[in-house]
Amino acid sequence: METRLKEKIPACVWMQAGVVKKKICIRDFSCTTCRFDRVLRKTCHENEYLQKLGVTLKGKRAHLVFWKEKLRKQPLAKRLCIHHMKGHIDFKTCNKTYHCIDCEFDQYFHDQFKIYTVLKPVEFIDISGVSLPVGYYLHSGHTWLKIEDHNHVRIGIDDFASRVLGKFTDIKTPLMGKQVSQGKKAIYVFRNKHRASFLSPVSGVIIEVNSKVSKKPGLINHDPYTEGWVLSLYCPNLKQDLKQLMFMDSNKKFINREVKNLYAFLEEETQLAAADGGSLGPDLFGNLPQISWDRLKKLFINKDP
Repeated sequence: METRLKEKIPACVWMQAGVVKKKICIRDFSCTTCRFDRVLRKTCHENEYLQKLGVTLKGKRAHLVFWKEKLRKQPLAKRLCIHHMKGHIDFKTCNKTYHCIDCEFDQYFHDQFKIYTVLKPVEFIDISGVSLPVGYYLHSGHTWLKIEDHNHVRIGIDDFASRVLGKFTDIKTPLMGKQVSQGKKAIYVFRNKHRASFLSPVSGVIIEVNSKVSKKPGLINHDPYTEGWVLSLYCPNLKQDLKQLMFMDSNKKFINREVKNLYAFLEEETQLAAADGGSLGPDLFGNLPQISWDRLKKLFINKDP
């Protein structure tokens, strides 16, 4: 089933269900971050409670019911699939009365979406052994950003930082629903007793935490740009935040500069000249125990006190 592009601002699901007369969606259907959705849900819960008590509802709020309940009462031909309502697919009805957990198509859609957005092969540029993905944005604190769908993005730690610090043993992040701010600490990685913090490249609300990375932080070292992603965010001001990030040629210049600075630092610290045109190997900290974690962190990752 082919996806379709939204050519205009879509109607809110509450409007599409006929619960409210007019309301457009300005959050790309990220309902968990929408104040309008929260208010209506609260009112609907109150209505249900009052009806159970035998109270007769009056006024504008009397007709308010959950949008799924409204659609469940419609004939199948008018019971729209949530993915159609969100503009992901062409017309499709819901034959599971919105019990998406029991829907094979819903599972299929999410599986295909994750394969497309997360596991889709990424084109890389090699800069002295450091992988740089094409089409990603970079933050100077060595975090990356990939736009997935309008205001939804994934973020993670870049290959340079992974090679410098190497072999992460633990990771800490804020929980789902929490807000992160551009340029503020959002990701904490540990290598045994050592810790480093990474800044969020954008501001937004966390809508998913990579459970695989939570269990196996080493995924960041092995596959930092796909399987090793860390957080998925909803970013209401994404367009503005992107202006503060590097992209395409700026990414190349930044990584080139960081590699040169790293080689210069290593020559000074180890008295060994870095070979011209050499590649930066994995786990620099682990292979050069005489190098201070704190110095590497301060000079190349972030000004983390």
